[in-house]
Amino acid sequence: MIIKENEPVDLETPTGPMRTYVFGPVAQGRYPGILLYSEIFQVTDPIRRTAALLAGNGFVVAVPEIYHELEPIGTALPYDQAGGARGNSHKTTKAMAGHDSDARAALDYLQAYAGCTGKLGVMGICTGGHLAFRAAMHKEVLAGACFYATDIHKQSEMGGTKDDTLERTGDIQCEMLMIWGRQDPHVPREARALVYNAMSDAELYFQWHEFNAAHAFIRDEGPRYDPAAAQICYTLALELFKRKLG
Repeated sequence: MIIKENEPVDLETPTGPMRTYVFGPVAQGRYPGILLYSEIFQVTDPIRRTAALLAGNGFVVAVPEIYHELEPIGTALPYDQAGGARGNSHKTTKAMAGHDSDARAALDYLQAYAGCTGKLGVMGICTGGHLAFRAAMHKEVLAGACFYATDIHKQSEMGGTKDDTLERTGDIQCEMLMIWGRQDPHVPREARALVYNAMSDAELYFQWHEFNAAHAFIRDEGPRYDPAAAQICYTLALELFKRKLG
């Protein structure tokens, strides 16, 4: 489908306005909504292309700036050592409660959006995979796709409070798609096992796929990009969203 990027919107949250980019088909109609979470670098060109891919398959896609209260509006961090260090610092500075209220604002926006059917899914990449996993705990979310979700297993301090995502796995009621790279040092085998066991113990309905790939293997920029594996992953995600959201 031919798509368009609408004017960005600044959603009100308890921690300030959250710039959110909205992609969707040009054709008039109502389409299911997907909340897409970025990596620590925020809304970069590769993330925009992922949003465009989803929109081109018949979805309204909302992409928020995940560190909106920590960076000026419109900031996309570079894919370099300094950008990575800054993004990782934000990851521990921002409290999970802030991410939770951000998810609530974005999901409410999509449900009320005139071009959306109200059927919602979530998808995230890297730290965005963690945030998508967390957002899938909202009852209106019908499907979630997480690409090499980082730090779910750590239960570390975020903004001075303990991250309880792993403990709350049972709050997820929708079908999940979990995708990992076996050569990803950020989520090693024992870390993946913790997430898998938590999801199994909670009797979640989920798919689990591991690829012989490194971290960031679906990002179409940089040396770790694996286009063949990325194509398979996007096909899996689109199958899930079309089946569950219509």
